[in-house]
Amino acid sequence: MNVKVKQKIPLKIKRMGINGEGIGFYKKTLVFVPGALKGEDVFCQITAVKRNFAQARLLTINKTSPFRVQAPCPIYDACGGCQIMHLQYDKQLEFKDDLIRQALKKFKPAGYENYDIRHTIGMDTPYHYRAKLQFQTRAFKGNVKAGLFQEGSHRLVNIKDCLVQDELTQAIINRVVALLEKYQVPIYDERRTAGVRTVMIRKAMATNQVQLIFVTSRELFLAPVIKTLTAEFEEIQGIAVNLNRSKSSEIYGDKTEIILGRATIEEEVLDYQFSLSPRAFYQLNPQQTQVLYGQAVAALDVSENDHIIDAYCGVGTIGFAFADKVKSVRGMDIIPEAIADAKKNAQRMGFDNTYYEAGRAEDIIPKWYQEGYRADALIVDPPRTGLDEKLLQTILRYQPAKMVYVSCNTATLARDLVALTKVYQVEYIQSVDMFPHTARTEAVVKLSKK
Repeated sequence: MNVKVKQKIPLKIKRMGINGEGIGFYKKTLVFVPGALKGEDVFCQITAVKRNFAQARLLTINKTSPFRVQAPCPIYDACGGCQIMHLQYDKQLEFKDDLIRQALKKFKPAGYENYDIRHTIGMDTPYHYRAKLQFQTRAFKGNVKAGLFQEGSHRLVNIKDCLVQDELTQAIINRVVALLEKYQVPIYDERRTAGVRTVMIRKAMATNQVQLIFVTSRELFLAPVIKTLTAEFEEIQGIAVNLNRSKSSEIYGDKTEIILGRATIEEEVLDYQFSLSPRAFYQLNPQQTQVLYGQAVAALDVSENDHIIDAYCGVGTIGFAFADKVKSVRGMDIIPEAIADAKKNAQRMGFDNTYYEAGRAEDIIPKWYQEGYRADALIVDPPRTGLDEKLLQTILRYQPAKMVYVSCNTATLARDLVALTKVYQVEYIQSVDMFPHTARTEAVVKLSKK
Protein backbone atom coordinates (compact mmCIF):
# COMPACT_ATOMS: atom_id res chain seq x y z
CA MET A 1 0.00 0.00 0.00
CA ASN A 2 1.14 3.54 -0.77
CA VAL A 3 -0.30 5.15 2.38
CA LYS A 4 0.11 4.86 6.14
CA VAL A 5 -2.22 5.50 9.07
CA LYS A 6 -2.26 9.21 10.10
CA GLN A 7 -0.78 10.24 6.75
CA LYS A 8 -2.45 13.36 5.30
CA ILE A 9 -3.07 13.32 1.56
CA PRO A 10 -4.82 15.32 -1.18
CA LEU A 11 -7.49 13.37 -3.07
CA LYS A 12 -9.75 13.88 -6.07
CA ILE A 13 -13.14 12.21 -5.49
CA LYS A 14 -14.07 10.24 -8.60
CA ARG A 15 -17.32 8.62 -7.46
CA MET A 16 -19.46 7.70 -4.46
CA GLY A 17 -19.51 4.29 -2.82
CA ILE A 18 -22.37 2.12 -1.64
CA ASN A 19 -22.30 3.66 1.84
CA GLY A 20 -22.39 7.22 0.53
CA GLU A 21 -18.67 7.84 0.98
CA GLY A 22 -16.44 9.59 -1.54
CA ILE A 23 -13.94 7.40 -3.40
CA GLY A 24 -10.64 8.44 -4.95
CA PHE A 25 -7.21 7.04 -5.83
CA TYR A 26 -3.93 8.06 -4.24
CA LYS A 27 -0.93 6.55 -6.00
CA LYS A 28 -3.16 3.69 -7.21
CA THR A 29 -4.53 3.07 -3.71
CA LEU A 30 -8.31 3.13 -3.37
CA VAL A 31 -9.33 5.55 -0.60
CA PHE A 32 -12.80 5.88 0.98
CA VAL A 33 -13.67 9.24 2.55
CA PRO A 34 -17.04 9.58 4.37
CA GLY A 35 -18.57 13.02 3.81
CA ALA A 36 -16.78 13.72 0.52
CA LEU A 37 -18.76 14.10 -2.70
CA LYS A 38 -18.08 13.20 -6.32
CA GLY A 39 -16.13 15.93 -8.10
CA GLU A 40 -14.55 17.39 -4.96
CA ASP A 41 -10.86 17.92 -4.27
CA VAL A 42 -10.25 17.19 -0.60
CA PHE A 43 -7.48 16.94 1.97
CA CYS A 44 -7.90 13.92 4.24
CA GLN A 45 -6.10 11.82 6.84
CA ILE A 46 -5.74 8.05 6.58
CA THR A 47 -7.48 6.28 9.49
CA ALA A 48 -7.14 2.63 8.43
CA VAL A 49 -5.21 0.64 5.84
CA LYS A 50 -6.72 -2.61 4.58
CA ARG A 51 -5.46 -5.14 2.06
CA ASN A 52 -7.13 -3.56 -0.99
CA PHE A 53 -8.08 -0.07 0.16
CA ALA A 54 -7.65 2.63 2.77
CA GLN A 55 -10.09 4.69 4.82
CA ALA A 56 -9.67 8.37 5.57
CA ARG A 57 -11.18 11.23 7.54
CA LEU A 58 -12.19 14.37 5.69
CA LEU A 59 -10.14 17.38 6.86
CA THR A 60 -10.78 20.16 4.35
CA ILE A 61 -12.50 20.61 0.99
CA ASN A 62 -10.37 22.51 -1.51
CA LYS A 63 -12.87 22.27 -4.37
CA THR A 64 -16.52 21.96 -3.34
CA SER A 65 -19.17 20.10 -5.31
CA PRO A 66 -21.93 22.41 -6.62
CA PHE A 67 -24.38 19.86 -5.22
CA ARG A 68 -23.13 20.03 -1.63
CA VAL A 69 -25.63 21.45 0.86
CA GLN A 70 -25.45 22.20 4.55
CA ALA A 71 -27.08 19.29 6.38
CA PRO A 72 -29.83 20.84 8.53
CA CYS A 73 -29.47 18.23 11.28
CA PRO A 74 -27.39 19.40 14.28
CA ILE A 75 -26.22 15.86 15.13
CA TYR A 76 -25.70 14.71 11.53
CA ASP A 77 -21.98 13.95 11.87
CA ALA A 78 -22.31 12.27 15.29
CA CYS A 79 -25.39 10.15 14.62
CA GLY A 80 -24.55 8.33 11.39
CA GLY A 81 -28.18 7.33 10.82
CA CYS A 82 -28.16 9.40 7.62
CA GLN A 83 -25.14 9.35 5.31
CA ILE A 84 -25.90 11.72 2.41
CA MET A 85 -27.93 14.61 3.85
CA HIS A 86 -25.10 16.90 2.66
CA LEU A 87 -25.97 16.02 -0.96
CA GLN A 88 -28.69 17.93 -2.84
CA TYR A 89 -31.85 15.79 -2.86
CA ASP A 90 -32.26 15.36 -6.63
CA LYS A 91 -28.63 14.20 -6.74
CA GLN A 92 -29.37 11.73 -3.94
CA LEU A 93 -31.87 10.10 -6.30
CA GLU A 94 -29.24 9.89 -9.04
CA PHE A 95 -26.85 8.34 -6.51
CA LYS A 96 -29.46 5.67 -5.74
CA ASP A 97 -29.79 4.87 -9.45
CA ASP A 98 -26.04 4.35 -9.41
CA LEU A 99 -26.24 2.11 -6.31
CA ILE A 100 -28.17 -0.41 -8.38
CA ARG A 101 -25.71 -0.16 -11.28
CA GLN A 102 -22.73 -0.64 -8.94
CA ALA A 103 -24.27 -3.76 -7.40
CA LEU A 104 -25.10 -5.24 -10.81
CA LYS A 105 -21.59 -4.53 -12.09
CA LYS A 106 -20.10 -6.29 -9.06
CA PHE A 107 -22.19 -9.48 -9.29
CA LYS A 108 -22.81 -9.49 -13.09
CA PRO A 109 -26.16 -11.29 -13.44
CA ALA A 110 -26.88 -12.37 -17.02
CA GLY A 111 -27.50 -9.44 -19.36
CA TYR A 112 -27.10 -6.80 -16.62
CA GLU A 113 -25.53 -4.29 -19.03
CA ASN A 114 -28.88 -3.97 -20.82
CA TYR A 115 -31.28 -3.86 -17.85
CA ASP A 116 -33.91 -1.12 -17.90
CA ILE A 117 -33.02 0.75 -14.68
CA ARG A 118 -35.70 3.35 -14.10
CA HIS A 119 -34.99 6.60 -12.25
CA THR A 120 -35.56 6.49 -8.49
CA ILE A 121 -38.94 7.85 -7.38
CA GLY A 122 -38.36 10.41 -4.65
CA MET A 123 -40.44 12.35 -2.12
CA ASP A 124 -41.77 15.88 -2.44
CA THR A 125 -40.86 16.55 1.21
CA PRO A 126 -38.13 14.11 2.29
CA TYR A 127 -38.31 14.78 6.04
CA HIS A 128 -40.12 13.31 9.08
CA TYR A 129 -41.02 10.21 7.06
CA ARG A 130 -40.08 7.46 9.53
CA ALA A 131 -43.25 6.24 11.26
CA LYS A 132 -41.34 3.92 13.58
CA LEU A 133 -38.44 4.45 15.96
CA GLN A 134 -36.46 1.89 17.91
CA PHE A 135 -34.22 3.79 20.30
CA GLN A 136 -31.77 2.30 22.77
CA THR A 137 -31.84 3.70 26.31
CA ARG A 138 -28.92 4.25 28.65
CA ALA A 139 -28.33 6.25 31.83
CA PHE A 140 -25.38 8.61 32.34
CA LYS A 141 -24.90 9.90 35.91
CA GLY A 142 -28.62 9.62 36.53
CA ASN A 143 -29.62 11.24 33.23
CA VAL A 144 -31.57 8.98 30.88
CA LYS A 145 -30.84 9.22 27.16
CA ALA A 146 -32.36 7.52 24.14
CA GLY A 147 -31.12 7.26 20.58
CA LEU A 148 -28.90 5.24 18.28
CA PHE A 149 -25.42 3.85 18.65
CA GLN A 150 -22.87 5.73 16.58
CA GLU A 151 -21.83 3.65 13.60
CA GLY A 152 -19.01 1.26 14.44
CA SER A 153 -19.17 2.02 18.15
CA HIS A 154 -21.14 1.38 21.31
CA ARG A 155 -21.52 5.08 22.05
CA LEU A 156 -25.12 6.17 22.31
CA VAL A 157 -26.04 9.36 20.45
CA ASN A 158 -28.85 11.13 22.30
CA ILE A 159 -31.56 12.05 19.76
CA LYS A 160 -34.15 14.66 20.70
CA ASP A 161 -35.10 16.07 17.29
CA CYS A 162 -34.55 13.71 14.37
CA LEU A 163 -35.33 15.33 11.01
CA VAL A 164 -36.31 12.04 9.36
CA GLN A 165 -38.39 10.76 12.30
CA ASP A 166 -42.14 11.36 12.56
CA GLU A 167 -42.64 14.32 14.89
CA LEU A 168 -45.27 12.69 17.13
CA THR A 169 -43.14 9.60 17.77
CA GLN A 170 -40.18 11.86 18.54
CA ALA A 171 -42.28 13.86 21.01
CA ILE A 172 -43.40 10.64 22.71
CA ILE A 173 -39.89 9.21 23.08
CA ASN A 174 -38.70 12.53 24.52
CA ARG A 175 -41.46 12.33 27.13
CA VAL A 176 -40.71 8.65 27.80
CA VAL A 177 -37.10 9.57 28.58
CA ALA A 178 -38.16 12.35 30.96
CA LEU A 179 -40.58 10.04 32.78
CA LEU A 180 -38.09 7.17 33.10
CA GLU A 181 -35.72 9.65 34.69
CA LYS A 182 -38.39 11.26 36.91
CA TYR A 183 -39.60 7.93 38.33
CA GLN A 184 -36.07 6.51 38.51
CA VAL A 185 -36.92 3.44 36.47
CA PRO A 186 -33.85 1.18 36.17
CA ILE A 187 -32.11 1.58 32.81
CA TYR A 188 -30.19 -1.29 31.23
CA ASP A 189 -26.42 -1.38 31.41
CA GLU A 190 -24.47 -4.24 29.84
CA ARG A 191 -22.25 -4.68 32.89
CA ARG A 192 -24.29 -3.83 35.98
CA THR A 193 -27.97 -2.93 35.68
CA ALA A 194 -31.05 -4.78 34.48
CA GLY A 195 -33.80 -2.48 33.23
CA VAL A 196 -35.27 -0.73 30.17
CA ARG A 197 -32.96 -1.35 27.19
CA THR A 198 -35.01 -0.31 24.13
CA VAL A 199 -38.21 1.61 23.38
CA MET A 200 -40.13 1.02 20.14
CA ILE A 201 -42.79 3.52 19.04
CA ARG A 202 -44.82 3.18 15.82
CA LYS A 203 -47.50 5.42 14.38
CA ALA A 204 -50.12 4.46 11.80
CA MET A 205 -50.10 7.38 9.41
CA ALA A 206 -53.68 6.82 8.23
CA THR A 207 -55.26 6.83 11.70
CA ASN A 208 -52.64 8.58 13.89
CA GLN A 209 -52.79 5.61 16.28
CA VAL A 210 -49.60 4.83 18.21
CA GLN A 211 -48.23 1.69 19.85
CA LEU A 212 -45.24 1.31 22.21
CA ILE A 213 -43.03 -1.54 23.33
CA PHE A 214 -40.76 -1.29 26.36
CA VAL A 215 -38.00 -3.89 25.95
CA THR A 216 -36.62 -4.71 29.39
CA SER A 217 -34.09 -7.15 30.81
CA ARG A 218 -36.22 -7.74 33.92
CA GLU A 219 -39.74 -7.12 35.15
CA LEU A 220 -40.25 -3.46 36.08
CA PHE A 221 -42.85 -1.21 37.67
CA LEU A 222 -43.85 1.09 34.79
CA ALA A 223 -47.32 2.13 35.97
CA PRO A 224 -46.59 5.83 36.67
CA VAL A 225 -44.79 6.21 33.34
CA ILE A 226 -47.63 4.59 31.43
CA LYS A 227 -50.34 6.53 33.28
CA THR A 228 -48.72 9.86 32.43
CA LEU A 229 -48.06 8.93 28.80
CA THR A 230 -51.62 7.85 28.09
CA ALA A 231 -52.98 10.96 29.80
CA GLU A 232 -50.80 13.24 27.66
CA PHE A 233 -50.97 11.41 24.31
CA GLU A 234 -54.46 10.29 23.34
CA GLU A 235 -52.96 8.76 20.18
CA ILE A 236 -51.41 5.93 22.21
CA GLN A 237 -53.66 2.90 21.67
CA GLY A 238 -51.55 0.09 23.06
CA ILE A 239 -48.49 -0.48 25.23
CA ALA A 240 -46.56 -3.75 25.40
CA VAL A 241 -43.58 -5.11 27.32
CA ASN A 242 -41.01 -7.44 25.80
CA LEU A 243 -38.67 -9.29 28.17
CA ASN A 244 -35.17 -9.76 26.77
CA ARG A 245 -32.64 -11.11 29.28
CA SER A 246 -30.11 -11.96 26.55
CA LYS A 247 -26.67 -10.37 26.46
CA SER A 248 -26.70 -10.54 22.65
CA SER A 249 -27.40 -7.65 20.28
CA GLU A 250 -30.87 -9.04 19.50
CA ILE A 251 -33.39 -6.30 20.25
CA TYR A 252 -36.35 -8.46 21.26
CA GLY A 253 -36.90 -11.49 23.45
CA ASP A 254 -39.37 -14.22 22.55
CA LYS A 255 -42.44 -12.98 24.41
CA THR A 256 -44.32 -9.70 23.95
CA GLU A 257 -47.19 -8.97 26.37
CA ILE A 258 -49.82 -6.26 25.86
CA ILE A 259 -50.16 -4.50 29.22
CA LEU A 260 -52.51 -1.67 28.27
CA GLY A 261 -55.03 -0.98 25.53
CA ARG A 262 -55.29 -2.63 22.14
CA ALA A 263 -53.06 -5.29 20.66
CA THR A 264 -53.03 -3.61 17.24
CA ILE A 265 -53.23 -0.27 15.47
CA GLU A 266 -54.98 0.38 12.14
CA GLU A 267 -53.04 1.44 9.05
CA GLU A 268 -53.94 1.86 5.37
CA VAL A 269 -52.12 1.35 2.10
CA LEU A 270 -53.48 1.60 -1.45
CA ASP A 271 -57.24 1.09 -0.94
CA TYR A 272 -57.39 -1.20 2.09
CA GLN A 273 -56.99 -1.03 5.87
CA PHE A 274 -55.13 -3.54 8.03
CA SER A 275 -54.05 -4.15 11.62
CA LEU A 276 -50.48 -4.11 12.92
CA SER A 277 -49.26 -5.93 16.03
CA PRO A 278 -46.31 -4.28 17.81
CA ARG A 279 -43.67 -6.66 16.42
CA ALA A 280 -45.18 -7.23 12.96
CA PHE A 281 -43.08 -5.87 10.10
CA TYR A 282 -44.28 -2.89 8.10
CA GLN A 283 -42.35 -0.43 5.99
CA LEU A 284 -40.82 2.54 7.86
CA ASN A 285 -42.02 5.12 5.34
CA PRO A 286 -45.81 4.79 4.87
CA GLN A 287 -46.02 7.60 2.32
CA GLN A 288 -43.53 5.94 -0.03
CA THR A 289 -45.02 2.51 0.74
CA GLN A 290 -48.03 3.63 -1.29
CA VAL A 291 -45.65 4.20 -4.20
CA LEU A 292 -43.67 0.99 -3.64
CA TYR A 293 -46.70 -1.28 -3.44
CA GLY A 294 -48.27 0.46 -6.42
CA GLN A 295 -45.14 -0.37 -8.41
CA ALA A 296 -45.27 -4.00 -7.22
CA VAL A 297 -48.91 -4.31 -8.33
CA ALA A 298 -48.11 -2.87 -11.76
CA ALA A 299 -45.05 -5.12 -12.16
CA LEU A 300 -46.77 -8.42 -11.40
CA ASP A 301 -49.56 -7.89 -13.96
CA VAL A 302 -51.90 -10.64 -12.71
CA SER A 303 -55.03 -12.23 -14.18
CA GLU A 304 -58.16 -13.53 -12.43
CA ASN A 305 -57.11 -17.19 -12.66
CA ASP A 306 -53.66 -16.68 -11.13
CA HIS A 307 -52.53 -18.25 -7.87
CA ILE A 308 -50.00 -16.07 -6.00
CA ILE A 309 -47.44 -16.80 -3.30
CA ASP A 310 -46.46 -13.80 -1.16
CA ALA A 311 -43.20 -14.83 0.51
CA TYR A 312 -42.12 -12.84 3.59
CA CYS A 313 -45.72 -11.58 3.70
CA GLY A 314 -45.68 -9.82 7.09
CA VAL A 315 -49.26 -8.82 7.94
CA GLY A 316 -50.28 -9.52 4.32
CA THR A 317 -49.96 -6.00 2.99
CA ILE A 318 -48.60 -6.60 -0.54
CA GLY A 319 -50.70 -9.72 -1.10
CA PHE A 320 -53.95 -7.93 -0.22
CA ALA A 321 -53.40 -5.64 -3.20
CA PHE A 322 -53.92 -8.70 -5.43
CA ALA A 323 -56.51 -10.67 -3.44
CA ASP A 324 -59.54 -9.28 -5.31
CA LYS A 325 -57.83 -9.71 -8.68
CA VAL A 326 -56.68 -13.36 -8.55
CA LYS A 327 -57.84 -16.89 -7.75
CA SER A 328 -55.81 -17.24 -4.52
CA VAL A 329 -53.08 -15.66 -2.41
CA ARG A 330 -50.89 -17.62 -0.01
CA GLY A 331 -48.31 -16.11 2.31
CA MET A 332 -45.85 -17.01 5.05
CA ASP A 333 -43.73 -15.19 7.63
CA ILE A 334 -41.48 -16.27 10.49
CA ILE A 335 -43.23 -13.99 13.02
CA PRO A 336 -46.40 -15.75 14.29
CA GLU A 337 -47.98 -12.45 15.39
CA ALA A 338 -47.69 -11.15 11.82
CA ILE A 339 -49.43 -14.25 10.45
CA ALA A 340 -52.20 -13.87 13.04
CA ASP A 341 -52.63 -10.26 11.86
CA ALA A 342 -52.66 -11.37 8.20
CA LYS A 343 -55.44 -13.87 8.88
CA LYS A 344 -57.52 -11.32 10.79
CA ASN A 345 -56.94 -8.65 8.15
CA ALA A 346 -58.02 -11.00 5.34
CA GLN A 347 -61.13 -12.04 7.25
CA ARG A 348 -62.09 -8.46 8.00
CA MET A 349 -61.72 -7.47 4.35
CA GLY A 350 -63.86 -10.43 3.28
CA PHE A 351 -61.16 -12.32 1.39
CA ASP A 352 -61.91 -16.06 1.41
CA ASN A 353 -59.20 -16.87 -1.16
CA THR A 354 -56.21 -16.25 1.13
CA TYR A 355 -54.17 -18.62 3.27
CA TYR A 356 -51.36 -17.76 5.68
CA GLU A 357 -48.91 -19.93 7.57
CA ALA A 358 -46.14 -19.17 10.07
CA GLY A 359 -42.70 -20.44 9.10
CA ARG A 360 -39.81 -20.03 6.68
CA ALA A 361 -40.55 -19.57 2.99
CA GLU A 362 -37.86 -22.08 2.03
CA ASP A 363 -39.63 -24.73 4.13
CA ILE A 364 -43.28 -23.92 3.44
CA ILE A 365 -43.25 -23.41 -0.35
CA PRO A 366 -41.84 -26.90 -1.09
CA LYS A 367 -44.43 -28.34 1.30
CA TRP A 368 -47.26 -26.57 -0.53
CA TYR A 369 -45.98 -27.85 -3.86
CA GLN A 370 -45.81 -31.39 -2.48
CA GLU A 371 -49.44 -30.94 -1.42
CA GLY A 372 -50.36 -29.99 -4.99
CA TYR A 373 -50.49 -26.19 -4.86
CA ARG A 374 -49.07 -24.41 -7.90
CA ALA A 375 -48.25 -20.70 -8.10
CA ASP A 376 -48.53 -18.70 -11.31
CA ALA A 377 -46.88 -15.67 -9.72
CA LEU A 378 -44.49 -15.05 -6.86
CA ILE A 379 -43.79 -11.97 -4.73
CA VAL A 380 -40.65 -11.93 -2.59
CA ASP A 381 -39.85 -9.09 -0.17
CA PRO A 382 -36.95 -10.51 1.86
CA PRO A 383 -34.91 -8.90 4.66
CA ARG A 384 -31.57 -7.25 3.88
CA THR A 385 -29.86 -10.65 3.80
CA GLY A 386 -31.76 -11.44 0.60
CA LEU A 387 -33.21 -14.77 -0.46
CA ASP A 388 -32.26 -17.91 1.44
CA GLU A 389 -30.27 -20.30 -0.76
CA LYS A 390 -32.85 -23.02 -0.23
CA LEU A 391 -35.63 -20.67 -1.33
CA LEU A 392 -33.63 -19.67 -4.42
CA GLN A 393 -33.32 -23.32 -5.38
CA THR A 394 -37.03 -23.83 -4.73
CA ILE A 395 -37.89 -20.94 -7.08
CA LEU A 396 -35.56 -22.30 -9.77
CA ARG A 397 -37.12 -25.73 -9.39
CA TYR A 398 -40.79 -24.73 -9.58
CA GLN A 399 -40.42 -21.62 -11.80
CA PRO A 400 -43.63 -19.55 -11.41
CA ALA A 401 -44.25 -17.74 -14.69
CA LYS A 402 -44.22 -14.25 -13.18
CA MET A 403 -42.22 -12.84 -10.30
CA VAL A 404 -41.68 -9.55 -8.49
CA TYR A 405 -38.67 -9.09 -6.21
CA VAL A 406 -38.96 -6.19 -3.74
CA SER A 407 -35.50 -5.51 -2.36
CA CYS A 408 -34.14 -3.26 0.40
CA ASN A 409 -30.51 -4.19 -0.32
CA THR A 410 -29.04 -3.66 -3.78
CA ALA A 411 -26.09 -5.98 -3.08
CA THR A 412 -28.13 -9.04 -2.12
CA LEU A 413 -30.58 -8.26 -4.93
CA ALA A 414 -27.78 -8.33 -7.52
CA ARG A 415 -26.37 -11.51 -5.96
CA ASP A 416 -29.76 -13.24 -6.11
CA LEU A 417 -30.31 -12.13 -9.71
CA VAL A 418 -27.25 -14.17 -10.71
CA ALA A 419 -29.24 -17.30 -9.86
CA LEU A 420 -32.68 -16.06 -10.90
CA THR A 421 -31.58 -14.97 -14.39
CA LYS A 422 -30.84 -18.60 -15.21
CA VAL A 423 -34.62 -18.93 -15.53
CA TYR A 424 -36.02 -15.39 -15.55
CA GLN A 425 -35.66 -12.30 -17.71
CA VAL A 426 -35.29 -8.96 -15.89
CA GLU A 427 -37.88 -6.70 -17.51
CA TYR A 428 -36.97 -3.61 -15.46
CA ILE A 429 -35.81 -2.35 -12.07
CA GLN A 430 -37.71 0.54 -10.46
CA SER A 431 -36.08 2.11 -7.43
CA VAL A 432 -38.18 3.91 -4.80
CA ASP A 433 -36.57 6.24 -2.27
CA MET A 434 -37.92 4.81 0.98
CA PHE A 435 -35.05 6.25 3.04
CA PRO A 436 -34.16 9.84 1.99
CA HIS A 437 -30.76 11.12 3.15
CA THR A 438 -29.44 7.59 3.65
CA ALA A 439 -27.33 5.42 1.34
CA ARG A 440 -30.17 2.88 1.05
CA THR A 441 -32.90 2.42 -1.50
CA GLU A 442 -35.72 0.01 -2.21
CA ALA A 443 -36.23 -1.58 -5.62
CA VAL A 444 -39.04 -3.37 -7.42
CA VAL A 445 -37.82 -5.86 -10.03
CA LYS A 446 -40.19 -7.24 -12.66
CA LEU A 447 -39.14 -10.74 -13.75
CA SER A 448 -40.71 -13.04 -16.33
CA LYS A 449 -39.87 -16.63 -17.14
CA LYS A 450 -37.65 -16.97 -20.21
